Amino acid sequence: MALLATTLLFLGLVLLWLAGRQRRATGLPGGQVIYADTRNWAPVEQPLYAADLDLSGRPDYLVQHGDMVIPVEVKSSRVAEAPYDSHIFQLAAYCYLVGKSYGVRPAHGILKYPNRTYRIDYTPELEANLVDLVVEMRAKGHLRKINRSHESPRRCDHCGYRSTCDQRL
Repeated sequence: MALLATTLLFLGLVLLWLAGRQRRATGLPGGQVIYADTRNWAPVEQPLYAADLDLSGRPDYLVQHGDMVIPVEVKSSRVAEAPYDSHIFQLAAYCYLVGKSYGVRPAHGILKYPNRTYRIDYTPELEANLVDLVVEMRAKGHLRKINRSHESPRRCDHCGYRSTCDQRL
């Protein structure tokens, strides 16, 4: 009987260790997943919405961690040295939407790449930059031609619009 109890205890500890390892591999923080916008989960949740910026979005995951709701964005491409600014602003938009939708401002969000995971602090400065960016995008939305940013030749090389872009590198 003692051998059975010891074996079951050992098996339980191994399963707990494997579950923790799998959670760390997903990049999700500890807590309960309360929202998922992936095809693996059904039904797909409604988008979050903030009327003041007329902004909506669907983060890949929202994780309830204590009183805070943390947005998690999972990217399929690898990242070399640091997350792309566009990904940071996308995550900032989800942080903004979470704050408006749940009434509690998240302190951070998570960007998960296949090779790295980043915790991005949602600072008042990042929020102000996000709001400025949204306002600028709305102001320029009516323009027929907007010059593209070409600070990354590698990114330009892999762009889906490269064949028709008159500003490609």
